Order: sequence, then C-alpha cells, then structure tokens
Amino acid sequence: MTTTGSQESKSASELIDGRIKDLGDWRGEMLGRLRALIRQTDPDVVETWKWRGVPVWEHDGMICTGETYKSVVKLTFAKGAALPDPSRLFNSSLEGNTRRAIDFQQGEEINEDALKALVRAAVALNKSKARK
Repeated sequence: MTTTGSQESKSASELIDGRIKDLGDWRGEMLGRLRALIRQTDPDVVETWKWRGVPVWEHDGMICTGETYKSVVKLTFAKGAALPDPSRLFNSSLEGNTRRAIDFQQGEEINEDALKALVRAAVALNKSKARK
C-alpha cells in the first residue's frame, strides 16, 4: 500500500480509505461496498487497522475483518461459527470452531439483507458477551 506520510499518524478510517483507493480495481470497489454496508448496518461500528494492514470492524469486540487477495475479497467474522447463517453466505474457513468467512469474487453480487443480518447478529453476540 502506498500512503503519504506515516501510517501511525493516520486514523484507521483514513488507512482503510487509502487501501480502497490504492487497490484501484474491483477489489477496492468491493471492499468499499462491504464497508459501507457494515457502517450502514451499525452506525456505532469502530474501524480499526490491525496486523500491518487489515481493516477491522468492531463493536463490543471484533465483528469482522476485510482482507483483499488477488482473486477474492474476504470478510472473516471473528465468531462466525456462532452466528445464524440461514442464507448460507459463509463459504470459506468452514472447518474451524470459531471463525467463518465469505469470499467475494469479481462481479459477484452481495446479498445485502443477509450480510446485514450477519453483522447485526455479530454485534448482538458481542454485546451479550460484553454484559457478562
């Protein structure tokens, strides 16, 4: 990623903006659309930047990460195995006991209602654990 100035002096939101811009292709557009849906679903979401360049969305704990690879944009839900997924969006990292992910490929449509339901469920799960 190319950015002007020190990454440490930039907010997580600015770093995510930079990642989307620097990708400059369908992956940036997809990451931007996914980010917008997450922020629309949970206006109180906090954006963070971890592991040397991974956008993370949190609310009372981690909701999901947004990773970009050559052929996919991956949303990994930290506690995805505990979330209801009636629309069967999860299509990656299915073997673990905790995480679940959704790999989005170029040109793929986003099931916005199902994704928003997953984000709401992740926030509700985080809030329930935060209260204990």
